[in-house]
Amino acid sequence: MSKKNGIDAFSRRSFLRSAAVFGAATWAGGALAQDALDEIINAPRRGAWDDQFDAKASRSATAVVSNTPIFGMDTLANTQNAIAQYQQIVSAGGWPQVNPAGAKLEMGVSDPAVQALRQRLMIVGDLPQSAGISNSFDSYVDGAVKRFQARHGLPADGVLGEYSIKAMNISADVRLQQLNTNVVRLQSMSGDLGGRYVMVNIPAAYIEAVENGRVATRHTAVVGRISRPTHIINSKIYEVILNPYWTAPRSIVEKDIVPLMRKDPEYLKKNSIRLIDGKGNEVAPETIDWNAEKAPNVTFRQDPGKTNAMASTKINFHNENNEYMHDTPQQGLFNKLARFESSGCVRVQNVRDLTTWLLRDTPGWSRQQIEASIRSGQNSPIQLAVEVPVYFKYITAWAATDGIVQFRDDIYQMDGEQELALQTTTGIEQAAGSVEEDLLPQ
Repeated sequence: MSKKNGIDAFSRRSFLRSAAVFGAATWAGGALAQDALDEIINAPRRGAWDDQFDAKASRSATAVVSNTPIFGMDTLANTQNAIAQYQQIVSAGGWPQVNPAGAKLEMGVSDPAVQALRQRLMIVGDLPQSAGISNSFDSYVDGAVKRFQARHGLPADGVLGEYSIKAMNISADVRLQQLNTNVVRLQSMSGDLGGRYVMVNIPAAYIEAVENGRVATRHTAVVGRISRPTHIINSKIYEVILNPYWTAPRSIVEKDIVPLMRKDPEYLKKNSIRLIDGKGNEVAPETIDWNAEKAPNVTFRQDPGKTNAMASTKINFHNENNEYMHDTPQQGLFNKLARFESSGCVRVQNVRDLTTWLLRDTPGWSRQQIEASIRSGQNSPIQLAVEVPVYFKYITAWAATDGIVQFRDDIYQMDGEQELALQTTTGIEQAAGSVEEDLLPQ
């Protein structure tokens, strides 16, 4: 089937009905501003290329991010409204598939596949109907694509790459089922979560520190891979450790550190790892027979510092899985698209901002004092004056106060649809190991 026939095969009647319901509802607030541009857009002698620019559309991606928490007061009701909207989309025939044949769809491209792209974006309200149907990937389409990408946790660059196309081509009925699955999860969190709490949304790989119903600070995170998932929990943060020690689990000592010492006798020294016996005394590495059948019966403890596997900070909360949140010397991990690489623990970007917020009610620990303590290199366990609730949850679809519907990859395949787990997660290492294996100093 040709591209033209493929587009025409999508019912124009269904498209117009769907677009009318959702495009008009989403963009009604900008109707007056849009009218002023229509005269320019529809003016004669404009040629084949739609040389459009709408400042509001170009900023649409940033509008997706707000200080409304996932577990905000209106999230459940707005998600239920989104379900009703998507039910109407499904009843109207869904949306067309976007299938660029070789051409990379981005700003400045003119291609027949852009027609289906425009239809797809209009039906969910990312693109205003007044932008029209044409082959031109103009600034309106660029802004709409960025908005779509931001709603799906993708880099908002306006380029239709592999992951954006995959997300776009998930059918309307599958997205509806994803919303239905997640509204149940949201209902379970509709009670009083506390005036101050921390929420880790595992599939979104980010953290919210929430106070008085607003996000005080939000952090990019690295969470567990599918073979070593981060657990879903309700708990309380009771301790922050500045300049933490890292104690290697026995399994890591046997499987990794001892073999590394056989290859490089300086490994422990290079990574500031000390050997401590049962009486608390330090043992010299050269007194150990590293070729012995069993690993030495001593504790392998890494000193605080820049090379420490947890860097500046460890955040402890009550749980039976020995999981915690922590800083990392590998800051480049936060720039990755798929941040599902740990063995269960959660790495936190800009962790000092979160630490400052957590210790706000603990006397003697202002931001300045926290920074001074980290610079000193001294191990400092700090008990919170008031424990802060923390929730590790699995939410892959929700609608915020502004009605913007968000979707994320089903990284742990808990939503019941295989295609939801095949977006940004493709090619991630499926490695096994202990909860702390990813912390092994390299």
